[in-house]
Amino acid sequence: MALADFRDWLSEACAPTRLVFAKRLSGNDTLANGSHQAGPYVPRAFAFKAFPALAEARDGNGEAPFDLALDSHGSGRDARLVWYNNKLRGGSRNECRITRLGGASSPLLDPESTGALAVFTFAGGGDARCRSWLCDGLDADLFEEAFGEVAPGEGLDLSAGQAEMRFGGADPCRLRPDEIPAAWLLRFPSGEDMLRMSVERARAHGAGPDERIVKRRNCEHALFSCVEEAVFAPRVARGFADLASFVATAQSLLQARRSRGGNSLELHFREVLVEEGFRRGETFEFRPVVEVNRRPDFLFPSRAAYEDPMFAATRLRMLAVKSTCRDRWRQALNEASRVRVKHVLTLQRGVSVAQHDEMRESGIVLVVPKPLHRAFAEEIRPKLLGVADFLRELRALSPMPPT
Repeated sequence: MALADFRDWLSEACAPTRLVFAKRLSGNDTLANGSHQAGPYVPRAFAFKAFPALAEARDGNGEAPFDLALDSHGSGRDARLVWYNNKLRGGSRNECRITRLGGASSPLLDPESTGALAVFTFAGGGDARCRSWLCDGLDADLFEEAFGEVAPGEGLDLSAGQAEMRFGGADPCRLRPDEIPAAWLLRFPSGEDMLRMSVERARAHGAGPDERIVKRRNCEHALFSCVEEAVFAPRVARGFADLASFVATAQSLLQARRSRGGNSLELHFREVLVEEGFRRGETFEFRPVVEVNRRPDFLFPSRAAYEDPMFAATRLRMLAVKSTCRDRWRQALNEASRVRVKHVLTLQRGVSVAQHDEMRESGIVLVVPKPLHRAFAEEIRPKLLGVADFLRELRALSPMPPT
């Protein structure tokens, strides 16, 4: 549909009085990896706000039927939200999913929708109606420009009353208000600030590179949510004297989200490189300018080696960092022309087999942290590189200097 249609839909369907949840569809949400549990995962806290009676189920799975309108495709279904809760009775599942979507005929379950942004909006209070939109690339850009990045595996709850989910508890990454540095309340922390605290609090120093990136990114998301709540919730509670004040606050919040989402994964990977003994300028470059204003995220082993025609191109590597790669992997094809095979680091939970085949044929190799491999179809998993795998490849091509 036209971009204007989605903008109008956002204004109407995502009104402040509604409960709104957005997520990148994973391979476990769609049929991409053949899971029999396919159906979009929804956080329990959000599901219980949409259907309070769902939380009362204890003797068996809770179910809430509702009318699902997929407005992006002009279709509708009699769907249901299920709380699979056998963990309460000695089992292993404790999650909520939207089911009865129509199987392979549903755009939400189509393997090609893996990685796409889906937006669900409910009236709340048990109202059995939901409006949803499955975004194409332009729609997703518009949504993230308005509300901030929706990173794979994180989701974005735009509903009112989220503060209770963000503070306290045993999780060291969920800061109490008194644990937030005072300077952060005056000036929102930079990406480097968030990186440093996530490294400190994620407690992942004994883990491998793959696990470190996943744990620290998850930790940073929790930290950011707590700081965002502490900074902006009081401003919202005080109200606004005029429209200009409201717009200024909204723009400040969105800029903080965009800043955090724009370079977070690059910073975490750079941190892992340094921890693993790589040296900037000697065995890796971070955002170097090469050729005619091309700027790959990472270049190996160095810019000098890249610009030396006597240095074998087969020993060069580049890494593009894309939190989501579904609509963005092609950007890597135009970076570092001397490097024939392009590596792309992503946190996306799965791609379709057809899209992965297209990537491979174009010279793209996905680097995905090992804990996320299970979200990909079995036939794709052997072709993925983990972070540690990629680092071993780099060491084999360019021996590390002595420490």
